[in-house]
Amino acid sequence: MKNAGRFIIFNNVKLPINASLEEAFSVARARAKRLGLPRDLEYSVYRRSVDARKRNSIQFVYSIAARGEIPTLCESVLKAQDASVVIPESVTATYGRSTLTAPPVIVGSGPCGLFAGLILAENGYRPVIIERGGSVKERIAATERLINERRLDIDTNVQFGAGGAGTFSDGKLVTRINDPLTSYVLEKFIAHGAPDDIRFIAKPHIGTDVLSGIVESIIERIVSLGGRIEYHTRFECTRHDNAGRVYAVHTNRGDIPSGAVILAVGHSARDTYMHLMSSGVITEAKAFSVGMRIEHLTKDIDRALYGDYAGNPVLGHAEYNLSNDTKSRGVYTFCMCPGGVVVPATSELYGVVVNGMSESSRGGVNSNSAVVCSIFKEDYGSTPLKAIDFQRKIEREAFRAGGGDYSAPIITVGDFLSDRLSAEPGRIKPSYMNGGVRLARPESYLPRTVTDSIKRALTAFDKKINGFAAPDAILTGAETRTSAPIRITRDPQTRLAPGYTNFYPAGEGAGYAGGITSAAIDGIRTALALMNNYKPIDICR
Repeated sequence: MKNAGRFIIFNNVKLPINASLEEAFSVARARAKRLGLPRDLEYSVYRRSVDARKRNSIQFVYSIAARGEIPTLCESVLKAQDASVVIPESVTATYGRSTLTAPPVIVGSGPCGLFAGLILAENGYRPVIIERGGSVKERIAATERLINERRLDIDTNVQFGAGGAGTFSDGKLVTRINDPLTSYVLEKFIAHGAPDDIRFIAKPHIGTDVLSGIVESIIERIVSLGGRIEYHTRFECTRHDNAGRVYAVHTNRGDIPSGAVILAVGHSARDTYMHLMSSGVITEAKAFSVGMRIEHLTKDIDRALYGDYAGNPVLGHAEYNLSNDTKSRGVYTFCMCPGGVVVPATSELYGVVVNGMSESSRGGVNSNSAVVCSIFKEDYGSTPLKAIDFQRKIEREAFRAGGGDYSAPIITVGDFLSDRLSAEPGRIKPSYMNGGVRLARPESYLPRTVTDSIKRALTAFDKKINGFAAPDAILTGAETRTSAPIRITRDPQTRLAPGYTNFYPAGEGAGYAGGITSAAIDGIRTALALMNNYKPIDICR
């Protein structure tokens, strides 16, 4: 029995970083020969990661895909050659029988909303995407005004606008979920302008400069297929009947008729959460994390992780992902941005929020990452409102600690670990808002349980990466938007909110994703669930 659709992956092909791809393919061919596979298989790189555990012998670790006529092989035979069979999942829509009374409305244009909109548009549903913020160009201008003039636009900023929060980030496409649609999402990114190598790099990234163009390309594709996007259109509530059918969404610009609604608002739409809770949508509080951003010199992190290989263009800049259990709660690094900057990410007046961003070249002097501590429901009172209040209090205290003009509070790691406040930045310059910072102790805006846990973790991280807790490293606060503080309940099969017949919470803002790729996948699967109920508009006409 043969199946041309599936393919075999040969894992753990380890070679020096200067080895050619042909050498990797030769190892895979030898394993294929031992399995009795045909000679005419086509070989390609499926995944490539860096093994830097031995700094004097850094290697690439390849997974090599072999495609062609693949016979059925038993698990024990495959295991002997460290091989596995992959059956790709195609995105095939099954159309329902119900007729849409109006186009489906998608609330939010982040990765969840865009990918839901894209697959709906490609299948003739003509979706309407409403976005409270502006276009990519408007977002860039608004962010520059915040940095240069300290004027915040509460609707168009690093959190809100075309592409969502991920547009102003490192553009990471890494995901912890093991979903077959990951490859589909990567191919769509490539089709809209991402580099081809994101197919196989273990930690793919795009960079905010490239990602912004991809966002515009996806939107153009949706519009070309009969969809539309309405900027500066803030969702306020649903108009629904007694049967739970949403027939319109109410916005700051009036009502928009809707045949169905996908809610893809992102993790910072606190006013939307309030509207939903007041209208009876079921929500629950969840755990999240808060902390600070740490900055080192890029060359120091490269040297600490790559040794004499530091600066090798084949490797690029070094990345890390650290975690530490500090007895009562975990501390971990998040969203590491090699050669990046710390950006202002608040979406509310009188708050300071930080995030990390880098361009595709990752050419900045500093590297940064979030160092965050787990916050559990019992820490803030276990209700959605108290979860939001917990985050907001930290952000407002950080605003005050920074001087009240959107400058951010900073401290050197040396001072932080020594419980003092004396050292101005030296060798490492803070990148936030062109140096718009002010010395302040983190205890002035973060709970003591958080700062104590981060102190213990920094010492542990320094044992894993020499110099991580260097005295002149910079900590900038506050990092609070790591994930949504609440989850909007939905049925796991239909993806509908309880009590509704056509209202679909989705993505990171609804508590079902955590990053660009996983949010995009959740958007696709939610759109497929919608299509399973309704016929395309193009068929109805």
